[in-house]
Amino acid sequence: MRLSLTTLVALLPFYLEAVAAQGSSGNGKTTRYWDCCKPSCGWPKKGNSQSPVKTCDKSDRPLNDGGNTKSGCDNGGNAFMCSTQSPWAVNETTAYGWAAVNIANSNEAAWCCACYELTFTSGPIQGKKMIVQATNTGGDLGNNHFDIAIPGGGVGIFNACTSQYGAPSNGWGERYGGIKSKSDCASFPSALKAGCNWRFDWFQGADNPSVSFKQVACPAAITAKSGCTRGNDAINETPTGPGTVPTWTP
Repeated sequence: MRLSLTTLVALLPFYLEAVAAQGSSGNGKTTRYWDCCKPSCGWPKKGNSQSPVKTCDKSDRPLNDGGNTKSGCDNGGNAFMCSTQSPWAVNETTAYGWAAVNIANSNEAAWCCACYELTFTSGPIQGKKMIVQATNTGGDLGNNHFDIAIPGGGVGIFNACTSQYGAPSNGWGERYGGIKSKSDCASFPSALKAGCNWRFDWFQGADNPSVSFKQVACPAAITAKSGCTRGNDAINETPTGPGTVPTWTP
């Protein structure tokens, strides 16, 4: 049976999500950002999840209906990134966090709230691993791009940090790339200092290192902070012992 072009186009999103469900992997690029805007996966029904990513008000308090609240990057908006979605070190070689992503042969419905294990393949942190949950959509560098959410990493195109925290008009430091040294973190809002310091401690000031990546089941420590768990995620989590990383097992 031959399908019409219209039918094939209509089925494409479902095909892409099925492919992504098998577990994306490959080589990718990283950048960094923190624009304070409501993440794109904070809107309802963006992925296979009952709840969108948590968002916070201007005072960094979780919103009860953040999914339907206008983004702080829009005039009059009151939904912002929550400071609790800052990266942290699990141990000397593993860290957890969040990122805006763009995965080849996939789409936002497939990657929103999915987790990826990044193994850094260049720079001072070569060999270290980080599990990030996709809470936003990026892609300035094309496919397989992970824009890691790091306070002080640069606001990029959008800037809600001035509205939320009174940051300079271009954010802290340079608009793209952010601040230059750990000492700059001292002037940050208290809620963002730990995430800012992480960049110069565990991350060792790495400047956009390359990665290899694979999709993994999200650790509970990440989803507890983001509030977003994919419906097909937990069933794929292999039982693991203390200190080990859950792997994607379709």
